[in-house]
Amino acid sequence: MDRRHFLYAAGLGSVAMTSGCVPSARKSQPPVFQVPRLRLSRDRIVKETVGLRPFRASGPRIEKEMLGNKTIVHNYGHGGSGWSLSWGTGHLARELVLVTGVKKVALLGSGTVGLATARLLQEKGCEVTIYTKDLPPNVTSSLATGTWSPASRVCDPKVATAAFRQQWEAATRYSFRTFQFLLGMNDIAAWVDEYNVSHQPPTGQSDPSLGGEVFHLDGLVPERQTLSRRQHPFGAPYVTWRSNMMFNIPSYLHYQLSTFMMLGGKLTIREIKTLEDIDALPETCVVNCMGLGAKAIFNDEELTPVSGQLACLIPQSEVTYKLNVPGANIISRKDGIYLGGNGLVGNWDTTPKREYTEKWVDVIQQVMNEMRHA
Repeated sequence: MDRRHFLYAAGLGSVAMTSGCVPSARKSQPPVFQVPRLRLSRDRIVKETVGLRPFRASGPRIEKEMLGNKTIVHNYGHGGSGWSLSWGTGHLARELVLVTGVKKVALLGSGTVGLATARLLQEKGCEVTIYTKDLPPNVTSSLATGTWSPASRVCDPKVATAAFRQQWEAATRYSFRTFQFLLGMNDIAAWVDEYNVSHQPPTGQSDPSLGGEVFHLDGLVPERQTLSRRQHPFGAPYVTWRSNMMFNIPSYLHYQLSTFMMLGGKLTIREIKTLEDIDALPETCVVNCMGLGAKAIFNDEELTPVSGQLACLIPQSEVTYKLNVPGANIISRKDGIYLGGNGLVGNWDTTPKREYTEKWVDVIQQVMNEMRHA
């Protein structure tokens, strides 16, 4: 037997000898989620803020009206969904602008809705000037939690029409597609783990008055999964998990404003208080993204604030998740870990209340105390 045939025969023999020793495939085990503990104490709170969400029971106002010889395109009143819907409602507002044929456009407001709308107008060749009283971080958009929540306080479902639901769905899908192109860009948007933890069985329904989602679209973010006791370290018996999007607000707003300016956008610091102020602007087409500022100017009796307090903990590099428990929630961002859990309808007071912060610290600390050690 020559060397080639010997090696071939030896190889077949090896296969024959070992084939009976291959272990059978094991049944796949469910994933186990590693959840780092939060270092939580009241002396780690470095900032407390109160933001005012612009809520309209019928939903955001996205429509066109005439003011003398000026065209006003409204895009405001998103409740707790402004960050998530900003690109989608901006796209709807842009369509209303484009039919006018006007290329020089004034835009009121420099929050997340205004900046996204301005960027979208630039994509179609419009020359945009933003008129704003303040710049980030001195805007309401800087005081949000920054998670994908396109139906959070977006409307009162009891009065929302089928037409609004269709508009909301179109805006939600457009926004979601746009955010996918922003992922990976200096962490201005990212996917994170989100846990719901409770000692009581879930009802399957969100409470809109507490900021819960009033609508849902399948096929965007993954559906929530119920975890078994073996899959998580929490002490509570009812735990769900999903992946969700999160926005690092300071870097996101800086990116939006910088890009707007780089593309030739103009910025004027000017407070708009009356219709006469709008009429005095040189542009004949004006996009109103003022949020609550639109209430007095346009006599919008439906527009009302929903205040939400946040307390900021020192960042913890290993904590990158969102946690919802009855009475409180946290979300970890690059600039800090934010605690929240309230929404006061009709409240204009932006003074933080220490008792809210202390309550959230106690609630979350109890969850941390109940977590099992790895």
